[in-house]
Amino acid sequence: MSTPISRSAGDGRTHRSPAGRFVRGSFPRPQEQESNLLAHAIARAKEGDAGALHFLYVRFADDVYAYVRSIVHDEYEAEDITQGLFGKLLTKIQRYEKREVPFAAWILRVARNAALDHVRALRSIPFEEVRVSDDGREDEESDRRRSLMLALGTLTSEQREVLVLRHVTGLMPGEIAQRLGKSESSIHGLHHRGRQVLCTALRDLEAAPVTMGV
Repeated sequence: MSTPISRSAGDGRTHRSPAGRFVRGSFPRPQEQESNLLAHAIARAKEGDAGALHFLYVRFADDVYAYVRSIVHDEYEAEDITQGLFGKLLTKIQRYEKREVPFAAWILRVARNAALDHVRALRSIPFEEVRVSDDGREDEESDRRRSLMLALGTLTSEQREVLVLRHVTGLMPGEIAQRLGKSESSIHGLHHRGRQVLCTALRDLEAAPVTMGV
């Protein structure tokens, strides 16, 4: 006895039935499948599912990194910002609502904000000469200067030299590399690690960097 062909509303594609016949059925298109999978991952991530958060990282980390790097122009800084963003995603994703914006656009907006925050933080020049104010705070400024010298002492000589050339002398990474006879990549690495060590030391000394205005 022949197996009848079943028909159902769908995209008109056919699949082979167990009896060997082709049966028309409704199958999710690849775009629909990805959208459904993403929606499920977002819902699970909001519940704290580590696997869902990892899925979102694998899916969007490269896009976030590329976008952040286009803003900060430094691969090491971009990597740190990207890792930091996904490290805090469990908290940030609670504010995401699909009806407002697609997730891909939302996470890039979050990445942009993180990158701009980083750029604003770079305006802190902790090792630039601190101006003594006229309102009786000379002792406070002197303490900051001493803290700065102590913090600079925690750096390696190479890190300290790169930071001074970059932020005090105002040289670009390529110019510093040429002056020190190093690759530009190594200069970026020394600058990145040096800033981390310096900021940590200043925090430990309870001496936050002086933020310079635009």
